[in-house]
Amino acid sequence: MGGDAEKVIGKSAPWFILAVMLFANCVRALYIESTSMFVRGGVYRVVRRAMGGTLAKFSVSALMFDYILTGPISGVSAGLYLMGLLNGLLQHAHLHFKIQQNFGAAVFAVMVTVYFWWKNTQGIHESSQKALQIMGITTVMVVILIIWCTATVLHGPFQLPPNPFKYGITLDHESLGWLHSLKDSWISHLTLFIMFVGFGHSVLAMSGEETLAQVNREIAHPKLKNLKKAAVVIGVYALLFTALTSFFAVMIIPDSVRPQYFGNLISGIALHLWGPPWAKLIFQGFVVVVGVLILSGAQNTSIVGANGVLNRVAEDGVLTDAFQKPHPRFGTSYRIINLVVGMQLLTILLTRGDVFTLAGLYAFGVVWSFALMALAVLVLRYTEPSKREWKVPGNIPLGKGRELPLGVILIATVLFLTAIVNFFTKYEATIGGVTFSLVFFGLFTYSERRVARQRAGKPEGLDQFRVYGNEEPENETLGVRPGNIVVAVRDPKNLYYLREILRRTDTTKQDVVVMTARLYHRDSFGDTSLETAQVFDHYEQELFTAAVAAAEKEGKPISLLVVPATNVFDSIMVTAERLESSRIVCGLSNKLTPDEQAKLTGDAWERLPEPKPRLVMEVRLPNGVAREYYLGPHTPRLRDQDLDLLHRLWLEITSDPAFAGAHHYHVVSIALEELEKQLRSEKRGEILEQLRHELQKRSDDDR
Repeated sequence: MGGDAEKVIGKSAPWFILAVMLFANCVRALYIESTSMFVRGGVYRVVRRAMGGTLAKFSVSALMFDYILTGPISGVSAGLYLMGLLNGLLQHAHLHFKIQQNFGAAVFAVMVTVYFWWKNTQGIHESSQKALQIMGITTVMVVILIIWCTATVLHGPFQLPPNPFKYGITLDHESLGWLHSLKDSWISHLTLFIMFVGFGHSVLAMSGEETLAQVNREIAHPKLKNLKKAAVVIGVYALLFTALTSFFAVMIIPDSVRPQYFGNLISGIALHLWGPPWAKLIFQGFVVVVGVLILSGAQNTSIVGANGVLNRVAEDGVLTDAFQKPHPRFGTSYRIINLVVGMQLLTILLTRGDVFTLAGLYAFGVVWSFALMALAVLVLRYTEPSKREWKVPGNIPLGKGRELPLGVILIATVLFLTAIVNFFTKYEATIGGVTFSLVFFGLFTYSERRVARQRAGKPEGLDQFRVYGNEEPENETLGVRPGNIVVAVRDPKNLYYLREILRRTDTTKQDVVVMTARLYHRDSFGDTSLETAQVFDHYEQELFTAAVAAAEKEGKPISLLVVPATNVFDSIMVTAERLESSRIVCGLSNKLTPDEQAKLTGDAWERLPEPKPRLVMEVRLPNGVAREYYLGPHTPRLRDQDLDLLHRLWLEITSDPAFAGAHHYHVVSIALEELEKQLRSEKRGEILEQLRHELQKRSDDDR
């Protein structure tokens, strides 16, 4: 980033890199606001929700340009660091052989891309522990770099990057592009013009902010709090690593040799630190290892991010369902992965490993996707003013619940001005970016029309699921622990109780299983096995898409289960028994009262073979009230008036010294035996009428 900016605008570049890093905090604030509204799919969904499908397709085209180039630029950068180290070692060994850097970097980038293509096709497992280890190694390298660079600066003469507003920046055909005719005009001396030209050529340093929207799906509960923590970590690293590296490069590496290291700036810093050559060579090796780890990881992130965005686009009917077809063995959306990786490999071959060409193209996608996202967030402030957990600061109250989002307006203005300046100053990137975006926009438009005809009114935005068949699922086969909670769902628009259960359940200690029953007549399938399409159809897909969205919003994992059945209540009980569940949760039925739901579930419990599990059934009402029912023999819950009556009877009986040893359960036992006798006598009707009257009283109290 620092090398690319200095190559174009001169030694003042670090000041602009610093400005971009500070401004990146504003862009992260935009992402936090948009993701706190839970708009799945990042930039595409935010723009589509705010400004419609046409602009959304343009924004995602620019964003895809960003993602397609993230992989090549990361892989090539890692290759440049590696080639620089290998050439240095060959030189120290006095071998008259030198690897052509761009060629070697391109070969390495191709190898890394192919490796992560295969891992993503398999379904790469993102290890938090592994990520923390890489982050720890990176932090060690950064700390050593900062301390050693500071010692080097203090030990010898150094030069600060020149003030761009006093000495200007390099204004030539490369930095001005189509604005080259303005080089000697009065406009070129305007501070604002210099600022935006320099800022535009340094905007590459702001790449990667879209990652916040992508990782938001994986961030644990509490999601917003942890997302803000992630943003803080990114901000600190950006300032201490990216910005400082650019400053140290100008301060430490002599002007005469610094251009040699524009493609691997930190290696250049390592070789020009104060100290013995052997120590600098070892540190350069350490830098290269860390750089390869980080940049190779960025290659993987680009595939994951592009896959996620295109899946969201496909779910919204912009890409045909064929793109989302799961891999027959691994269950991944391999066709989208193949498309992304194929374009990345083509990009590496066409640019021949020239990292500066890649950087210019990359910046186009970054700044335009950010600008459109900022405009969308601004529009959503007015169209959906109340749906916010967090807002970008800088809001001026106007009265009557209205406000002027000055902070968002300023951020959007800076982004659009930067994008427009970039459009005219980076003409090669503009031509490549516009061409790519138009091609993608055309493909999206054509595909969207085909999907509209195929779906014929079916709902959009459905996730794709790979269905596994098992005739008798146990907790081991489903991967859940005993004591789990089974949540029975039926209506995708009525999952309030699932969200409530997820909020109050610590899923690190207790699993949540979301199940639905697929009803059949007993004679419709007999003893034959069911095909996947018979059990999991469009309705189940819609239902589980809503369930996954609720789980993602809460940052909690869930397990999904479809049970073919002839009786809903039997299927729930059998599932809870086999999974060794501790609780069953369902919402209020449209046809039954909570007591009736509990009665039918209890009847299903009675039909289970021995030994029968002890379970709690919870019926949650839309108003937040929860009714609990213990299934099977259990200690009854008594009302206060029942306890008072029982205690008064016990006091009356034990007032006679002959019955001083009586307990409350003796009173209950006698009462129950007497009730049993009366139910078997001619007084049965009278007793049942009293019971009916008691039930009516409870119903009236509930109302």
